Amino acid sequence: QFVTRVVSCQAAELRPEGGGEPLRGFQVVLEDTILFPEGGGQPDDRGLIGDVPVLRVTRRGSEAIHFVEAPLEPGAEVLLSLDWDRRFDHMQQHSGQHLITAIAEQMFGFKTTSWELGRQRSVIELDTPSMTTEQIETLERSVNKKIRERVPVTVRELAADDPEIETVRSRGLPDDHVGPVRVVDITGVDSNMCCGTHVSNLSDLQVIKLLGTEKAKRNKTNLVFLAGNRVLKSLEQSHSIEKALTSLLKTGPGEHAEAVKKLQSSVKLLQKNNLNLLRDLAVLVARDFKSKAAQTQLFVLHRKEGDSEFMNIIANEVGTEEALLFLTVGDEKEAGLFLLAGPVEAVENLGPRVAELLGGKGAGKRGRFQGKATKMSHRGEVQALLQEFISQRSP
Repeated sequence: QFVTRVVSCQAAELRPEGGGEPLRGFQVVLEDTILFPEGGGQPDDRGLIGDVPVLRVTRRGSEAIHFVEAPLEPGAEVLLSLDWDRRFDHMQQHSGQHLITAIAEQMFGFKTTSWELGRQRSVIELDTPSMTTEQIETLERSVNKKIRERVPVTVRELAADDPEIETVRSRGLPDDHVGPVRVVDITGVDSNMCCGTHVSNLSDLQVIKLLGTEKAKRNKTNLVFLAGNRVLKSLEQSHSIEKALTSLLKTGPGEHAEAVKKLQSSVKLLQKNNLNLLRDLAVLVARDFKSKAAQTQLFVLHRKEGDSEFMNIIANEVGTEEALLFLTVGDEKEAGLFLLAGPVEAVENLGPRVAELLGGKGAGKRGRFQGKATKMSHRGEVQALLQEFISQRSP
C-alpha cells in the first residue's frame, strides 16, 4: 500500500482487452504510484485507489495513467493498494525471462529478439531457426541450477550518458524516455536495461519449466516457459486431468494413451458401420415412398441422425421429376441441415423462402436446394408453404 495524492482526473474511455463496447470512466494521474504501467513486454499492475478498482495502467511520457470507473477529486489524499498476487506472478515471469535469455545466449549464442508475458504462459523469441530437445533440456537444467544457488537480483540507475550503459544488454530506449536508465543485474549472470518488476533473489522463482518450442516468424524460434507458481498450477491442473482420465478409462496413467487409441479405433469402426446403416436406411425409406399405391406430391422426412449424403441418397432413389421432397437432419430444437428437391422451377422459387423460414442459408442447382438451418423447429411452417404451393399448382 502507498499513500499519495490525486493530480488530475479526466473523463475517458477504455477499450476492453477482449474487445466489445468501450467502458466510460476516468484517467487519473497521481503524484506517485506503486502500480506498474504496461511496457517492456510486461502487462500492467492492478489494484485500488481507495476502494475504486484500477482497470488499466498505461504510460504517457513520465506519467502513469490509471483508468477507473468513478471520478476522484484532484488534490485528495488517497491510499493506493497493489494486487500483490498479480504483481508477484509478473515478477517471477519477467525475472525468469531475464535468466533464460542470459543463459541461452551464453550456452548457445541464441539472442532474444522479443518476449511476451502471457496470461497462461510466456514466450521468448530467439534468433535461431530451431532448438534441439537436448538443448532445451540442458538450458532448463542450467537455469534451475542458478535458482538453487540463490543468486541475488539487484536494480541500479545510471545516467543516460554513463559509458557503462554500453556494456548492458539492451534492445534500445523508448523514443520518449527521460531521466536515468534503469538496469537489472543478476549477479554474475546478466545486466539488462529494463523498466519491469523483478524478484530480489533467483530463489523466489522457485522453478522454471521449459514447455518446448514453436515456429516463429522470420526464421526464429519461440521458446515457451512457465516460472514459479505457474509451474505449480500447471502441475495441479495436469494431476486433476490425470485423475479424471484414470476414473473414466479405468486404467493407470501410464496406460492412458493406449486406452485412448483403442477407443478411437472402436469409434471409427462404429462410425463406419453407422454410415453404412444410414445409407441402407435411406434407400429403404425412398423405396417405401415409391411403392405406395397413391403417391403424394410432397414427401417430408426429419431424422435426428443423418447427414447430407443421407438426404441426397433418398432424393436420388425417389427421383424428383414429379414430387417435392423436404428432408431435414439434426436436433429439432437446434441447428441442422435441410434439402429441398423437386422440379427445377419449383425448387428455384421455393428454396430461398425455405432457407429463410428455417433461419439458415443455402444454395441450389438442377432441382436441389440445400444448406444449414438454425431454426429446425420451424419445419411445420415450411411444410405448410410447400403444401400450399402444391395445392395452387394442382388442377
